[in-house]
Amino acid sequence: MKPDEYADLDATALAALIRSGEVTAGEVQAAATEALDAVQPALNALVGKRFAAPLDHAEDGPFAGVPFAIKDLIVHAAGVPQRAGSRLLGDGVPMPADTHLMARFRRAGLATLGVTATPELGFNASTEPVATGPVHNPWDLTRSPGGSSGGSAALVAARALPVAHANDGGGSIRIPAAACGLVGLKPSRGRTSPGPDYADPLLGLGIEFAVTRTVRDCAGLLDAVHGHEPGDRYLLPEPVRPFAEEVRAGSRPLRIALHTAAFSGHGSVDPRCVAATEAVGRTLEELGHTVEPAAPAVDAAAFDDANLIAWTSFLADGVDSLAAALGVDPGPEHLEATTRACADHGRTLRASDLFAADRVFNATTRAVAAFHQRFDLILTPTMNVPNTPLGHLDADDDSLDARGWYDRIFATAGFTALSNVTGNPAISLPLGRTDEGWPIGVQLTGPYAGEGMLLAVAADLEKALPWDGHRPATVVGRAL
Repeated sequence: MKPDEYADLDATALAALIRSGEVTAGEVQAAATEALDAVQPALNALVGKRFAAPLDHAEDGPFAGVPFAIKDLIVHAAGVPQRAGSRLLGDGVPMPADTHLMARFRRAGLATLGVTATPELGFNASTEPVATGPVHNPWDLTRSPGGSSGGSAALVAARALPVAHANDGGGSIRIPAAACGLVGLKPSRGRTSPGPDYADPLLGLGIEFAVTRTVRDCAGLLDAVHGHEPGDRYLLPEPVRPFAEEVRAGSRPLRIALHTAAFSGHGSVDPRCVAATEAVGRTLEELGHTVEPAAPAVDAAAFDDANLIAWTSFLADGVDSLAAALGVDPGPEHLEATTRACADHGRTLRASDLFAADRVFNATTRAVAAFHQRFDLILTPTMNVPNTPLGHLDADDDSLDARGWYDRIFATAGFTALSNVTGNPAISLPLGRTDEGWPIGVQLTGPYAGEGMLLAVAADLEKALPWDGHRPATVVGRAL
């Protein structure tokens, strides 16, 4: 299999070819390694060396032999160093065991070939850590691929991988999916296991999954890896039918709310993002859905205050725990300026501040749940802008305090964090395009545990507004 043949196929198609014996897993992985080596100099999306051979994986899983990579944050594999995008961890600390989701990725048959870049401790809507340098967007190498799963998104968009691990505490699956023209699903809280290291990452904001190029890959992978592990805090009802069947069946007529003003209290929304979202609304009406302007009532100021508390307390705990384990006193040579500022802010918080944030999160979640009694889905832009230039979200800017850094991030991403707070599923789809040819992400958010509904509508939109033929400038099979 040649790299350009490999790049034309999604994970579902590659798995089918391997199962049928038309190609071997080794041939697919050889094409993937050649593809990764071709785009890495331009993208800088892998950290550490590409693995000489894939990590052990099941040979009978639904994605047996399909190339894959894991993000350098939260999920980890036994023996593989993790850096979390930070100089604090140097060349990385080898992990003692698989996380539960990593074990499920292995059982699904995914062949992990490397580790993808993340911003320091994940708190950025871009991926340009001081530790390993900026990741470049394959659509335009001067632009950011988004964050915090920017390394994974860049490689999948460039077709060096069909699918890669990603996680999301404020939009970190959906933001890079939007910037790089991918499918990015943040599942419901509890749909994938955060264990054993975490019960509720980021006070419940964090969730693990992946970025893909096709809706069917997204659904099939969720079928393969979702589920409760002993000790997990949440036990969601099993889906009525497999997510892949929802994709094949398509959607029923739904009532959809259209909203193009950011839920976060910061930042204007680019008219191109508004226009793309409104165009999708018209397509949904043509598909038989009812679309009307509406939005849940969210107190933006209280929401931002509570979200800042969650993030800075998480960063303070992370920095202090790592520093204690490593026996270092972290300074500018270890941590970026905004990480230090956020950790400093987190250390000033009291227990009462965390409970106050929880009250805001509860009120927000109840308001959104009530709204979903009237509307099945909410349609919004994914980001305030199609993407950002590299350097715009400079996490080593020492002029910014914690609030200044928070405001800068969410001025570009004012739509995504709401579903992290509520735990609802949300998906970004590459349904718009700028004059430059950059993708524009459009987001659909569903009720809690409503992934099936989301994926069915996403599949219908993929057919109505196909994006597979729209490829970036830096892509496998094109001279680089």
